[in-house]
Amino acid sequence: MLQKILNNKVCVLQFLFFVVLLVLIRAFENQLFYDPFLDFFKKDFAKLPLPSFNAVQLFYGLLFRYTLNTAISLGIIYVLFKEIMMVKFAFVLYYFLFMILMVAFFYIIYFTWGNHNWILFYIRRFLIQPIFLLLFVPGFYYQKQNK
Repeated sequence: MLQKILNNKVCVLQFLFFVVLLVLIRAFENQLFYDPFLDFFKKDFAKLPLPSFNAVQLFYGLLFRYTLNTAISLGIIYVLFKEIMMVKFAFVLYYFLFMILMVAFFYIIYFTWGNHNWILFYIRRFLIQPIFLLLFVPGFYYQKQNK
């Protein structure tokens, strides 16, 4: 019984550690990542023209942030479920979704006419925030309960 309580405390502390890391990424996003869209999307961006940006730096900035969020999210998934196969599956999903989102993001920036700022806002939101974690955890929990 004591061992089970200690194991749960360790799991809770590990979970809280990963959540704090996600909060720190958000808190220091201006210092850590190149992203001219951070300030752009804080304004009334619906009718504004896109800010000037360096596409290569933007790509690597988004990749770095997405990779950090992914690594921390995979840690959370492991702490919650203790299954390596689930973490591997989530890893594949994360990077498959990254490729789709990055292609969509840059396609909209370079190849569409008109104002698509809201679409960019939501695509970028999936790239820079750990939203997939909020989707995967309930899905994996449901899957584990139905095994």
